[in-house]
Parts: sequence; structure tokens; C-alpha cells
Amino acid sequence: MGSSVAVLAVTVMAFTRFNSGIEYFPEDIPPKQVFVDVELPIGTRAGATDDLVSRLEGELMSVPGRTDWKSSVAVSGGGGGGGMDMGQGGPSGPNAGRVTLSYVDFQDRGADAFETLAWMQSNIGTEIAGAEVTVEQLQEGVQSGAPVNIEVVGEDPEQLKALSDRVLEILRNDAISSQLVGLESDLDAARPELSIEVDREKAALYELSTSDVGRAVRGAIQGVEAAKYRTGTDEYDIIVRLAPEYRDNLAQLSELTVMADGGRQIPLLSVADWQVGEGYGTIRRKDQERMATISSDVAAGLNSNAVLVEVQEVLAPFVADELPPGYTIAYTGQQEEQGEAQDFLGAAFFTALLLIAFILISQFNSVVKPFIIMTSVMMSTIGVFMGLMVFRMPFGVIMTGVGIISLAGIVVNNAIVLIDYIDILRERDAMDRREALVQGGKTRFRPVVLTATTTALGLVPLAVGLNFDFFGLYTALQPELFWGGEQAAWWGPMAVAVIVGIIFATFLTLVLVPVMYSLVDDFTTFFRRWFVAPDRDDAVAVPSPSPAEPPFEVRVPPRVAEPEPAQVFRTGLRPRPEAG
Repeated sequence: MGSSVAVLAVTVMAFTRFNSGIEYFPEDIPPKQVFVDVELPIGTRAGATDDLVSRLEGELMSVPGRTDWKSSVAVSGGGGGGGMDMGQGGPSGPNAGRVTLSYVDFQDRGADAFETLAWMQSNIGTEIAGAEVTVEQLQEGVQSGAPVNIEVVGEDPEQLKALSDRVLEILRNDAISSQLVGLESDLDAARPELSIEVDREKAALYELSTSDVGRAVRGAIQGVEAAKYRTGTDEYDIIVRLAPEYRDNLAQLSELTVMADGGRQIPLLSVADWQVGEGYGTIRRKDQERMATISSDVAAGLNSNAVLVEVQEVLAPFVADELPPGYTIAYTGQQEEQGEAQDFLGAAFFTALLLIAFILISQFNSVVKPFIIMTSVMMSTIGVFMGLMVFRMPFGVIMTGVGIISLAGIVVNNAIVLIDYIDILRERDAMDRREALVQGGKTRFRPVVLTATTTALGLVPLAVGLNFDFFGLYTALQPELFWGGEQAAWWGPMAVAVIVGIIFATFLTLVLVPVMYSLVDDFTTFFRRWFVAPDRDDAVAVPSPSPAEPPFEVRVPPRVAEPEPAQVFRTGLRPRPEAG
């Protein structure tokens, strides 16, 4: 028993040190689509964006593994993917474009999709100046936030912009930048804007308000709807505004007039000043607080959680020394959702254990025997951790967690049957404890081993990714047998957890459970001997007489005096002879 606890402790420490990381959902799923996004400076014409997207399409023709693509769809100057599944959204606006690459089925591919993706992330768009090009795969599974998602929260928009730019600068100048793809801030670049400042005192002298000045400027530049023109079923707005040569020249604003009461025309120059500056591109809030978000994907072949840990280490000095009071940094996105999933599955696992323990206590009418069974369940996680370390697989929060919960049900079933059979042998056949343990282990050996073997063999196809097309076999005698693919990536962690766990649990059921049964039985006997009062079942209780009934009377018959032997010899009596 002590050695099992030591093995559990050593296994947990070894897994903490030598594990292959933790992942929310499987990250090694071969991608079905790859997106090549390009973003140019704000204000770029759609025609220039389209030329750049066409240039990227030309570069993609020389990518290794090009034969694995079945289609390539390019969209420029707006959002959308040309009818394709956009998955993670996509760029929008005339300064953005996207090329969507769709792969053929896994069994028909000739190159590793992850190697092709890594090559494109390192080489595509590197020679294009003034544009940001990112290459990422379609996110499989539940849609979640970015692997690296940093939220800077504060009140001052200018300070938020400065802090987000500082975070970008630190990450881009560090070696961690080679592991990040599409590092950007959601604070859009500043947009040029015309700022008009109205002198309220001067405007009041002419009986003008700020709204009067604003309407005059807006009508001159953007126009005012004067009427509608109808022709047949079509309807058109009639907009009145300055001619292009006037509204595109800011100097012409000095000649603009504002209509006051009484039809007086007041020059705009008399009541207002104007200047061209930069305005905020976006202002985002979360829980009524201003926020800037820095997000990034992770390069192909890297573990998201491991990269996020490195990012946190890089930004630790900035958070400690440069972050001003009143401003906070939080790591959200996929990391936040992963934490919520871990909490949920952990609560579900322990809830299942409590329900199992409750049922066992009610059935066995004992606490110690359910304790033996639940201990074997906890010990079975040794096999799960060993399997993940041996096969160099990351711990999947979702899939591996489901595997551990499934494993608990199998282990509980074997332990229940074994302990129940041992109890039957002791009660029905009056066997002593040792004989019952040996006989129970012999009898239950075959069922326990067969359960473990059939379960492990049934999960092997999921673990190795064996794909077999039954429909194709029965219809066209083409089973299309192949290895790997999406199924192996999805179900592999769960299958390995159950296979290795059930093999180790077989040892627990046949060896550890009988040993714990013997130890617990010895402890129970010792506890009853020294701390529990002996039963008095053999004591006879004499009921007290009822008030309505008279007490019992004990009547002793009179004693008859026996003659003394001396008196007999003194009389000298002889037997009377019979008459002749």
C-alpha cells in the first residue's frame, strides 16, 4: 500500500516535470483550410489591395505541398471568403484581403500540412513592405479566443494606446516573436479627422449655437438630403453639397457661411477655428471599462500554453515596473476558457466520485469498503500519467479529462464485483479471510483481465488513428484503410488515457484491492476490540412486574424427613417370610 502511494507521488512529480504540455482542444489536427490574410495601412484603395492579393496568390504557387490544395479563393477590399467557411472571421475594409486555401482529404495528401503551414508562416509575404501578412489554419472544435490574448484595462484612451504599443514593441523585439503569428492590437490606427472648435461667446453674439455650426459644416461636406427622385419603382436620394473641388480643399472652409436667424449669413471664420488631426480608430469597453486587446496566434507545431507562459515571463518586468497605477493586464482568450473547462471537468469528476461513494455506502452498508474502491479509482490515474509521458502526448483538458472520467467507471465495476464476491465467500462458505481473498482473486481473475483486454483492444483503432470505410467496403469493395488523420488527433488522448489506465487498474484490482481489504479488516478488528463495547446478547433481562398484575409467587413443597440409618438397624426388622 505504501509503495502504491509512493508510485503515485513519484508519477505526479515526473509528469509535472516531463509532460508534453497542456492543451485545451487537440492542436495537432490536420487543417482543412489555411487562411493568408493581408492588411495594408488605413486609407489604402481597394485596387491596391487587390494587386497585393494577386501577388500573394503568385507566391503561393511555389509553396511545397501545393498539390494538396483543391481550391484557392481570394477576396480583397472587404470581409468574407468567397463562399468558403470563414471560420475565424476575416479582414474587412478596402485595405484588407484574404486568400483561402482548401486541402484535399487527409488520405490523399502527399505532404505534411503542418510543415507546409510552418513554411508559409516563415516565407510568405516577407518581402512585401508596408503590409502585414499572416498565415493561420482554420480553428477546429469549439470556437475560442486567441491562444495569446492580453487585455490592458484603464480609463485614458491615449494611455491605453501607449501601453498597447509598448506591449507590442516588447514582444516584437524579443525572441518570442518567432513563435507568434499575427501579433496585433485591436486599437485601430488613428484616422485623420477635421476638428472644428466653436467659440461659444462669438457664436452667441450672432445668435448661433454649436449645432447650427455643425449642421452647416456637415451639409457642406457630406451633404443634405433635399428631396427624392422616383422613376418607376426606383427611388433615389437628391443630396445637395459642395462641389468636389470645394469640399476636398480645406482652405475653402474660410469662405463657408452659417445661416443665422433673419437670414443673416455669418462667415464660419468669425465663430470657429478648425484643424486636421488624428482621431481614435476604435474605443472598446468591457464591463464599462476601456480596454485594449493584444492578440496573436501560435506558430504551427508549438504548444499554445507553453508559448503563453513564455509571453508572461517576457512581460513580467513591464507589468512590475512600467504599468501605471489604475491600469491592469489580464491574460484571457483561450487561456480563460481553458480554465473554465478545467474547473467544470474537475467539479464533474469529484461529483461523480461522491455519487459513486454514496451508492456504494448504501449498498455495502459500510464505509471502509467504498473507501477501498474509491482509493483504487484515484490510484488508476497513475496509468494515465504514465501513458501520456511514454507516448509524449499533451494532457488534453477536454479529451483526456473525459477519458479519466470514463476510466473511473470501469475501475469501480471491477473492484465492486471482487469485494462483493469475497464477502459472499466469507459469509456463505464460512471461509477465513485469507482463503476468501485467494479464492476470490482466482475466480475474478479471468473476468477482470478480459474486461481490460477487450476495452484496450477496442480503443486501439482510436489511439493509432485506424480509419476503415465500412460503407465503401460493402458497396464498392473499397475500404480505404489508412492511418492517422483527424480521428487520431481528436480521440487519441482519450483512448491512450483509458488504455494505459485500464491496464494499470487491472493490477490494482487483483493486487492492491485484496491487500487493502486485508489491512482495513485488521484495522476494523483492532478498533472494535479496543474502542467498541462488547455486545451483551447472551444476557437475559427479567421484566419487572406490571402494576396491574400481582407478583409471581414461588411455592416450595414441604420437605419430608428421611429416617436415619441408625434407627433402621435399631429396630431389627426382618423381611416377612411368604406364607407357605
